[in-house]
Amino acid sequence: MSKLLVLIFLCWAILANAETLEDTAIKFAFYSSAWGENADAGLRLVAFNQTGNPIRLNSIFFIKSADESEEINVQLGLDVPASGYAEIELPYLDLLSGDECISRTMEESWKLVEISNYTLNPSVRNLIIEDTDSFRIYQCVKTVTTDWIDLSTAEAHRYNEWVLYHFESRRLQ
Repeated sequence: MSKLLVLIFLCWAILANAETLEDTAIKFAFYSSAWGENADAGLRLVAFNQTGNPIRLNSIFFIKSADESEEINVQLGLDVPASGYAEIELPYLDLLSGDECISRTMEESWKLVEISNYTLNPSVRNLIIEDTDSFRIYQCVKTVTTDWIDLSTAEAHRYNEWVLYHFESRRLQ
């Protein structure tokens, strides 16, 4: 019974966070093959514009937390069509170092899958998980400032939001 209550509480907490993250007009995710290979492979950003007007995603600014030494400003200038997707390839930027949660998780052999401003649902990534004892998802949270402009109205938008560092691990049998 206590395990069921813990599971219900965890599901509620995840859904509560998902509601907070779903309010943003622009969804985005960073990917890099460098995270799994320890190579300097660059970054890819995919953005989805949920508004009815074209926008320009100017930048995503990673705000320094108490345990980090520097902030990171990712300059983009990415035009995203109304209700559409766009992507951009960027030189590699270290979005991982300096954060205790991320460093600890990477040391424990977790694989960073993506950094996004929405919750990662395995079904979104076309994963079917039948044995939950062999697969785990873990997340670290950081705050960013997202800066974009509506290209139809020239209205500028700037707001703070969370990004989630989505890690996956398969337990060794």
